Amino acid sequence: MENLIIPEGYKSSYDVLETQIIIKEIKDYFERSLAKHLNLTRVSAPLYVRSDSGINDYLTGVEKPVNFKFNDGDDIAQLEIVQSLAKWKRIALKRYGFEIGSGIYTDMDAIRPHETLGNKHSLYVDQWDWEKVISNDNRNIEYLKETVRNIYKAFIDTQNMMRKRFSSYNKILPDEIFFITAEELARRYPKDNPETREYKIAKEKKAVFIIGIGHKLSNGEPHDIRSPDYDDWNLNGDIILWNPVLNSHLELSSMGIRVNKNVLLEQLKLSDTEDRLELEYHQMILNNELPLTIGGGIGQSRICMFFLQKAHIGEVQASIWPEEMVEICKKNGIHLL
Repeated sequence: MENLIIPEGYKSSYDVLETQIIIKEIKDYFERSLAKHLNLTRVSAPLYVRSDSGINDYLTGVEKPVNFKFNDGDDIAQLEIVQSLAKWKRIALKRYGFEIGSGIYTDMDAIRPHETLGNKHSLYVDQWDWEKVISNDNRNIEYLKETVRNIYKAFIDTQNMMRKRFSSYNKILPDEIFFITAEELARRYPKDNPETREYKIAKEKKAVFIIGIGHKLSNGEPHDIRSPDYDDWNLNGDIILWNPVLNSHLELSSMGIRVNKNVLLEQLKLSDTEDRLELEYHQMILNNELPLTIGGGIGQSRICMFFLQKAHIGEVQASIWPEEMVEICKKNGIHLL
């Protein structure tokens, strides 16, 4: 199969039951460390929102969320499974009265039926969504980098936990994460597409944060597509690690400083989506009713896949896969849950 990588000689270090046990340990440990380093409080979050609220994440604008009807008294309302909680969290911070320097995290579960399935992609998405209140003075690259470094501390903490848990566990993360802008990356590898650029810089640096995703670069193309109404495209980015098992890069987090009123207007105009300004969420930003924030999502299954050094995300989460993929994996010692 085109999207399936079978590492030569692959054999998992953990059987299926042991894998399930360690998944829980990794998730519990990582979220505690993340909460400590970012000063976050855990809250509950919705699985679905009203379609007309503007709260759902539009992702690249092409993906269609799973939706269903709700009997709302005399009316029938349209509801959608969340694609992420990027906007909901900002509203929650206002409702709960969080102060500058503190924030929330939550478990986010989603269904993304548009995904092309493979080693790193599933129909089921599970991640920690987090959001933190900031001041206007924090809306800069240095604060973004400081936050990334604090998140990376949770990665290092989790690696150290695994090394204590298993005497044979090898160090796979560098001590520090490398920063580069999407523009610098494009100039560094001018003949490559964004995917190949990510592969090359991750292979070289092992842990990298690519800054500035959404705007067109000097080559006329954006590094990647981002929804225009939550991240500031100048103050966002992705955490990407090198996965030695797959000999490939692995995106673990997409995050950024969120839009203020002026940035929202600019990015909606650039993306020709100014019709969204009538939605409730966007009106709240225009009326300065929401706090300034920074936030993102961190893939739970991908983190487990990385630290357990699994070849397929289906080894750490229960999902649905094409029968051909299931059979190929089974023949090659990849045990999908």
